[in-house]
Parts: sequence; structure tokens; C-alpha cells
Amino acid sequence: MTLVATLLTLLVVAIHVYIVVLEMVLWRTRGPKVFGITRQFAHDSASLASNQGLYNGFLVVALVLGLAMREPFASAFVFYGLGCVVAAGLWGTFTASRRILYVQALPAAVALAAQWVAR
Repeated sequence: MTLVATLLTLLVVAIHVYIVVLEMVLWRTRGPKVFGITRQFAHDSASLASNQGLYNGFLVVALVLGLAMREPFASAFVFYGLGCVVAAGLWGTFTASRRILYVQALPAAVALAAQWVAR
């Protein structure tokens, strides 16, 4: 089960690395298509998206540290990181788009459950 939990957590890391790149680097070019916004809105909101991308980057760092470290710190980082992703995903579902539930919150919740069982 530890391997499954690690692979699911790595999936969440990969999703969030993509989100970081999308929000911090590709917001003006790819953002409009992915989020269904106008190019003008993407241009006007680029600094906000970049800030949001940075926060997603912090979640990536927490998860990578949790996977790389040994106990007693590893579990704390993994559970914190996955818990934050679930919470952010649920908030985004209620405030922005239902799609966030499936893209962000659900994979993190499954990874969190797998980590719980594995530990």
C-alpha cells in the first residue's frame, strides 16, 4: 500500500506542477483556453494568477519534502500538503468551478486516504 500511496501522491504533485507552470508562466497564452476566460482577462489578472501559482508551488514543496524525508517529519508534510490541496480544491469547487473537485480535490483525497492506510 505504501507504493500506491506514494504514486497517488506523486500524481497530485504532477498535477500541481502543471498548475504552477500554467498560472505563473502560461497564464496569458494557455490560461484562456484552460479556464475559459478572455485573453484580456488573462492579461489583466496575470499578476493574481502568478501569486496563486506560487501558493500551489508551496504545496508541491510540502509534498515533495514529505515524500523525501524520513519520519517523524515525513507524515506531517504529506498530510499537511494533501490536506491543503483537498481544502483548496473544495473551496475552488464552491467558488469557481465544479471541475476543480475532480481535477484537484478528488485525487488529493484519494492520495490522503491511501497515505493514511499506508501509515
